[in-house]
Amino acid sequence: MNHTPVVFIHGTWLDTRSWELWAERFAGRGFLTSTPGWPGEGTSAEPRTSSVTLAGIGLDGLIAHYAEIVRSFEVSPVIVGHSVGGLIAQHLIGADMGRAAVAIAPAPLHDVPVPDSSARLWAPGRAGTADQLVTLSPEQFHRYFANTVAAEESYRLFERYAGPAPRRLVAELGPAGRAYGPRAVVDVGNANRGPLLLISGQEDRLVPDAVTRAVYKAYGDSRAGTDLKQFADRGHSLVIDNGWRFVADYVLGWLQKRGIRARPGVG
Repeated sequence: MNHTPVVFIHGTWLDTRSWELWAERFAGRGFLTSTPGWPGEGTSAEPRTSSVTLAGIGLDGLIAHYAEIVRSFEVSPVIVGHSVGGLIAQHLIGADMGRAAVAIAPAPLHDVPVPDSSARLWAPGRAGTADQLVTLSPEQFHRYFANTVAAEESYRLFERYAGPAPRRLVAELGPAGRAYGPRAVVDVGNANRGPLLLISGQEDRLVPDAVTRAVYKAYGDSRAGTDLKQFADRGHSLVIDNGWRFVADYVLGWLQKRGIRARPGVG
């Protein structure tokens, strides 16, 4: 019998290796796991993307890329996304792709503004973007991503998982007032979609908890199942830092409650 696939979508300034522990955890529970990178990105063993390919990626292209992947499975997959991956997961489930979706610290929807506290990081005019890529220093990674862990752990996470982001994409996700591509609009009113879980870290400086709560409220008029889980004392690195297992196991428990099994029709 076919196993339920889970497609993991990583976010900005991370690479596909950021899901390596999650993939192992979900596979151990019987799910068929997939961690496809962005267009041109390699495998989890060799994830780096060429700067030429990466620099041209925008939100529309990422959505199209993952829509094709999700449609390729015989069994409708669960979609789990972090940061911009969480926005993509919402778009796909809102377009009736996927069995269910989990959006972890998701980049804001088109009508939810980026807060001033993180706008500087998203701003496309930052220094260091002349090559069309935006990079973070270890210090910025600790300040915005891994602010709830010790500096030593933050540096290890940076060395293992961090990567550059396309300037084009960062601009599209930037300060309020910038227009997203037409395919980035999420259908928050779709009553026929699969269930959606939104997750926030209450100490997140890049996508603050208030932003995720605002996204949750945007689904208020939909009759489709939408849930919110807030993790106290967690930052944007909640999918890769030492507390990742608590988040992953919560997602596994939520899938169980929603009747989504590793093997459809069993249990």
